[in-house]
Amino acid sequence: MNNEQHPAIEIRDLRKAFGEQRVLNGISFQVKKGETVAVIGRSGGGKSVLLKLLIRLQAADSGSIRIADEEITKIEERKLSEVRKKIGFLFQQAALYDSLTVEENVAFPLSKQSDMPAREQKERVRELLKEVGMDQDLRKLPSEISGGMQKRVGLARALALDPEILLFDEPTAGLDPITTADIGELIVTLKKKRRMSAVVVTHDVHGARAYSDRMLLLDDGNIRAEGSFADLEHSKDEFVSRFFGSA
Repeated sequence: MNNEQHPAIEIRDLRKAFGEQRVLNGISFQVKKGETVAVIGRSGGGKSVLLKLLIRLQAADSGSIRIADEEITKIEERKLSEVRKKIGFLFQQAALYDSLTVEENVAFPLSKQSDMPAREQKERVRELLKEVGMDQDLRKLPSEISGGMQKRVGLARALALDPEILLFDEPTAGLDPITTADIGELIVTLKKKRRMSAVVVTHDVHGARAYSDRMLLLDDGNIRAEGSFADLEHSKDEFVSRFFGSA
């Protein structure tokens, strides 16, 4: 099997608990190269924990996580750092550095994790900010721009090292409907342009419908349903159809 045929992400029998609280009960799924999978479900259903396991911010109790054909649950820190360079992560609150300008925030991973000369870094940062529509705000601090604009800057920073995989944690949380639609369109554009694989954790079912190839519904630590919006909306499972019908 050549590298192109390997899934971007492969999860097998993944389990995680905090004390007596079981968060993931042996879930399994794949994300193909170039595919965007939306993980949806009620609060506390394990969605954000799943993302943290995918970059090993938290350790799985058992099961397998293969990212870019590397099993990450047991690899040493140096190898893990190499795998993480292939992953861009957009945090729920954008997680920008308050004291750095928009330009400096996007340059941060380049200065820390690449050998790119300063002049090329500057060009790369400006290209990325143009790609997300923020090239007119280079000198501004995060406090001087809106929540939606901060998400755009966070996305530019997540793209800085040209990752193969993007992970989004609630990319449209707290945004107005117009900005939410703009962020959704941006995800679609990037997907077409860069052919990256993505996992998007979200409560926004209708937004996810626009940019995802497939949806997973997590419920009490299990994958309750999997498929397109239409598949899940017309599911024979009452909980699934109610979840999508009322979304």
